Amino acid sequence: MLTNVVTVLTHGVNAFELGVVCEVFGMDRSEQGLPVYDFALAAAEPRPIRAHPGFTMDTPHGLERLAEADLIAVPAGQRYTERDFPAALLDALRAAVGRGARVLGVCSGAFVLGAAGLLDGRRCTTHWRYTDALSRRHPEALIEPGVLYVDDDPVITSAGTAAGIDACLHLVRKEQGNRVANAIARRMVVPPHREGGQAQYIEHPLPPVRQDDAIGAALSWMQEHLDEDVTVERLAARAHMAPRTFARRFLQETGTTPYQWVLGQRLLYAQHLLEETDLTVDALAVRAGFGNAAALRHHFLRRLDTTPQSYRRTFRGTAAAPTQ
Repeated sequence: MLTNVVTVLTHGVNAFELGVVCEVFGMDRSEQGLPVYDFALAAAEPRPIRAHPGFTMDTPHGLERLAEADLIAVPAGQRYTERDFPAALLDALRAAVGRGARVLGVCSGAFVLGAAGLLDGRRCTTHWRYTDALSRRHPEALIEPGVLYVDDDPVITSAGTAAGIDACLHLVRKEQGNRVANAIARRMVVPPHREGGQAQYIEHPLPPVRQDDAIGAALSWMQEHLDEDVTVERLAARAHMAPRTFARRFLQETGTTPYQWVLGQRLLYAQHLLEETDLTVDALAVRAGFGNAAALRHHFLRRLDTTPQSYRRTFRGTAAAPTQ
């Protein structure tokens, strides 16, 4: 049963991620027949708590309040990827999970849960910028970098910022049903469930291209000919190498195969065309080298966990051109 919710405050807590949890669980919506949570903020460090950006706040509650909670939320904060956390907080989180409570890490709040040992052997996520850091600090965590949130009950983690809303609404839906989750989402003017994962939001800069060797020249040529048939044999011939030698050199220098590299570049180009042009999906699929819209949709779903149409709606809004 989800009735008692506590949000943990440490110095540097981020205002937005804190506000997300407060908005979902801290508002009295009883006039709509919605549940009212026994909600509290609990300081894990000496008060007043310094929040980011640039204000302080106080609360009458300390870590003792965590002993009553059904759900303990840990919002993101400054330097969470590298700082240490109070031992008393980590003990309280472990004790809460031990007695059956849930814990929610929003964005970099996952680092607090990791410090408590709660991510070891569990599926989890965080903001895509921090997944490598989370893996380094907590190598036993099973990180899923492309999703909006992960529910590995009793530990829930979300990706960056607004994905905390998705995770909170998921918990409400799980405990109190679609009607309650949808009503809260409607009041917040947010979708009750977003399509896709955070893979569609990750910025993929083009890798540097070297012109001074055969592989660098091949990369440059591939970038300029994404709409053509690119095979190892064709690339090897341009580089004056045997196909097996070229494939081995390419893997050594790029960490991937020519097929996977050009597929990634085609997806990047398709994302750019969806964001910046009015081309139909069929037309941009041809221009990006996929041949047809069905192939583009297939690879979008596999790599980005969304469709080209949904991606365009997300990044261009409802005024985008027709997609067929």
